[in-house]
Amino acid sequence: MPVFFPHMADPMDSRRFLRQAARRFLAAAGKPVEEAPVEPSRLTLRALEAIRMSRSRDRILANLDEMYREAFDRAKATGDEGQMATLDFAYRREQLYFEILLDVRDALESGRR
Repeated sequence: MPVFFPHMADPMDSRRFLRQAARRFLAAAGKPVEEAPVEPSRLTLRALEAIRMSRSRDRILANLDEMYREAFDRAKATGDEGQMATLDFAYRREQLYFEILLDVRDALESGRR
C-alpha cells in the first residue's frame, strides 16, 4: 500500500494528525477546545464482568417465537407444507441452542457474584 504521507505511516500518527487538525480548526472558529477524557475500551474483562446481561430469558425466547411464528404463518398462508415442516424443525433447534447459551450465560453470571 503506498504511503502518501510518510509521517503518517503509523495509524496512531494519523489519528494524532487528525486530532491536531480538528483542534486548529476549532481554535480558528473561536470555540474553546476541550481535551476529551481518555477512557479504556468498554470490552475489557473488568468491564464485561460488571455488565449484567440486558435481555431476559423470556424476552429472548419470545423474540425467537415471534420471528418463527411470522414465517410459519406466511408458509401456512401459501400452503407450503415443506416450508412449514422446515420452519418447525428449525424453531425447535434454535430454541434448544438458545436455552443452552442462556444456561451458560446464567452460570457465568452466578459465578461472578
